[in-house]
Order: sequence, then C-alpha cells, then structure tokens
Amino acid sequence: MKERNETAVSEFILLGFSSLSEKLKIFLFLILLLTYLITITGNVVIIFLVWVDHRLHSPMYFFIANLSFLETWFTSVTSPKLMLNFLSIRQTISFHGCMAQSFFYLALGATEFCLLVVMSFDRYVAICRPLQYATIMKQRFCMQVVLGSWVGSFTVISLRMLLILKLRFCGPNVINNFFCDNSPLFQLSCTDTSGVRRVDSILISNVVLSSLCLTMLSYGSIFFSILQIPTATGRQKAFSTCGSHLTALAIAYGSCIVLYATPSGNSSSDVNKGVALLNTVLYPFLNPFIYSLRNKTVRLVLREAFNRSTTKLFPNL
Repeated sequence: MKERNETAVSEFILLGFSSLSEKLKIFLFLILLLTYLITITGNVVIIFLVWVDHRLHSPMYFFIANLSFLETWFTSVTSPKLMLNFLSIRQTISFHGCMAQSFFYLALGATEFCLLVVMSFDRYVAICRPLQYATIMKQRFCMQVVLGSWVGSFTVISLRMLLILKLRFCGPNVINNFFCDNSPLFQLSCTDTSGVRRVDSILISNVVLSSLCLTMLSYGSIFFSILQIPTATGRQKAFSTCGSHLTALAIAYGSCIVLYATPSGNSSSDVNKGVALLNTVLYPFLNPFIYSLRNKTVRLVLREAFNRSTTKLFPNL
C-alpha cells in the first residue's frame, strides 16, 4: 500500500449505531444500561459469595469466580463507551484510548477462552474421574492454571500490540463499529498491513480454534460418560447442565469465529456489529445465570446471605 504523507490521527470516530433514530438510541441505551448493571451486579455477587462462604471453596467455584471477575472487566471495556455514544453528539475516542480498548478486549477475550478450557477440564475430571478429582484438582494446580491463563494471554496479546503500534494512522479516522476492533483499524492504516493482518489472523484463529477443540474434547468425554448413567433422571439432570454450558460456549465461540476466524469481507459491517454485541453484551450477561445462579448450592448460599442481610437491616420484620 502506498503511504500517505498526512497528519497523524489523534482520535477516531466510532460510527456504531449512529444511523438509528434518537428515540431508538435512548431505548437501546436504557436496555444496555439495565443489562450492564445486572451483569456487573451478578458477577460481583458471585465473587463475594465464593469468597465468604466455605461451601463454595472448591475448584469449580474458584474457576467460576475468576470467570465472573473477568466478565466484569470484559463487558466494561466496550459497554460504557457504547452507552455514552448513544447519548453523545461527537462519538469519538482518543488514539491511546482506542489502542487500550483493543488491547484489553483481546487480552481478556483470550484469557476467557483459556479459563473455559480449564473449567471444561475440571468438569471432565469431576464426572469422568471422580475418584481422582481431589488428587488432580489440588489448590496449587488450580491457582497455577488460572495464573497461567491470565499471564499467558496478556503476554501474547501484548506482543501483538507491539505490531499494531508500529502501524501509522494518517488519513481517515472513521471506524464503522462501536469499539476499536481489528479489521476497521487495519483498513484505516496508511501503511502496509498485510504482514500484521497475517500474524493477527493466525494468532487469533489459533487461540479460538485450539481452545474450542480442547473444550469440546472435554465435553465429548463428559457426554459419553453421561450416557452410561443408569437412571434417566440422572442423565436428564446432567444433560440439562451441560446443555446450558454448551449454549454459552456456542455464543462465545460462534461470535468469535464469525468475527475473527473467517476470511475478511465475508460479513457486512452491520452483521459484525450484531455479532459483536452478542460477544460483548449478551454473553457476559448470561454467564452468571448459566454457570452459577442455576446451581442449587449457589442459590442456597445466596438465599441465606439475603435473609441474614434482611434480618440485620430490618430486625423487627
């Protein structure tokens, strides 16, 4: 690509959903605000319950608490700016803000895929090798795999960002999306992006597809173990739990495959925006309900905590 001798870009314009009517923007703002508050509240409550109640001090809930912590930040990377742009006339984001948003979006996303692999392995050991569960899923091992997921993902995405920061942006500054995603940034660069695109595509595709294969391998083994459960009630309960998990995984992996693991140009910008909303808004919103609040033990702990709080606040009731 021929380089253009123009002034460096200091901010980007996020088109997002600017073509919508004002009434529809306000309506969507209220829906997103409610969804965001429920997402944050649900995840914070889960983290608090796992922290304070000894009945939830097990590897499964430790992983769920880490996922809740991650989802709190993941949805906060894009949702507040999206809501603000619904109410703003100038839908801009600074250059450094855009780079930071892109980094944390991908770093937290990669960490989430690693945690999903770890959580699926935990369920595999619990269902397929229950007698070895305590031996395999020791506290030290659990902490090591979680720490490795966070450090490894942030390190890999940091190396990717070094390539992105070498790009120059000196021409158009309009991003046809509601956050700083990869493809729009590549399209706006006034330097040759072919090498960076190739590395970026290989990196993200490997993260998404390799974690998907490992996760499906665990759930495939779990599926065959469930078929061997003698009672129909036991099989139904196990399938119900796995079914809800697979629904969440379908949203997470399906959206990322559409956005990043398919050839560029195959999807329209409007389709990409809708899929990105599933990934950044709907999936974090569903996670607390799918992984935690459907669990009987979590619901019992939550009910007891609510009753204790009510008694302290209103002792005469």
